[in-house]
Amino acid sequence: MARYAIGDIQGCYAELMSLLNSMAFNPLNDQIYLVGDLVNRGPSSLETLRWASQSVGVATVLGNHDLHLLAMYAGLSQAKPGDTVQEILDAPDVDILMGWLRQQPLLIDLGDILLVHAGVSPNWSLEVAKHAASEVENVLRGDDWKAFLSIMYGNQPASWDAEMKLEDRLRFTVNCFTRMRFVTADGSLQLKYKGERDHAPAEIHPWFEAKDRLPLPRRVVCGHWSALGLMLREHVWALDTGCVWGCALTGIDLDSGQLYQVAARYEYQALLD
Repeated sequence: MARYAIGDIQGCYAELMSLLNSMAFNPLNDQIYLVGDLVNRGPSSLETLRWASQSVGVATVLGNHDLHLLAMYAGLSQAKPGDTVQEILDAPDVDILMGWLRQQPLLIDLGDILLVHAGVSPNWSLEVAKHAASEVENVLRGDDWKAFLSIMYGNQPASWDAEMKLEDRLRFTVNCFTRMRFVTADGSLQLKYKGERDHAPAEIHPWFEAKDRLPLPRRVVCGHWSALGLMLREHVWALDTGCVWGCALTGIDLDSGQLYQVAARYEYQALLD
């Protein structure tokens, strides 16, 4: 059985199908893991979401765009410039799709691989990270999921404290797993700067380069950061290669490290301008 991971799709369904063909993906024997952001900004979010929810051998974690879609569905967030998810909200099967999306995790632990969308707080051990993810997942899957989404947005708190109130823990956890790129010297989140690492202010660093980052007995496989691009280090593989921005969709064999890439057909965001 082959195990593959695929970077941020964001509605680039045609490229996804081409990538699967290049992998010779067999859903009866192989497993695909998606690093989140299945939808938004690309042209075919509805097709992508239907494929992910109905396909055998496919698992995903949630990304920030996926959570934004759920918040829009719940009436708790408005469309942003560049959003392309209205076709999902207007679809006859929207309730089924959103019910499925609410069941998806923030973290998948494969024993040797830790799959997340953005990253793992440098101040978290594996046990703390898994517990924090489960808190959010349980609330999102429960009856109070809309109440959770209503307090999800915001950049505070910036640092972790297991004793802080639940809504602050949930928000911090969501920000780590789905929005994080940079942290300060003590591991606190810095969510304002979203650009290239080489141009970042001197006082912040990529989360995976935090000086006192707690070791994880797993390789972290993530996406989210298109300005970072493809990065394959011993302990972190980052797979968002900006398909929606006209670059490429990337997949990788988790065991052999073999790369698969399909060039974007268009710079989709430019088409919306």
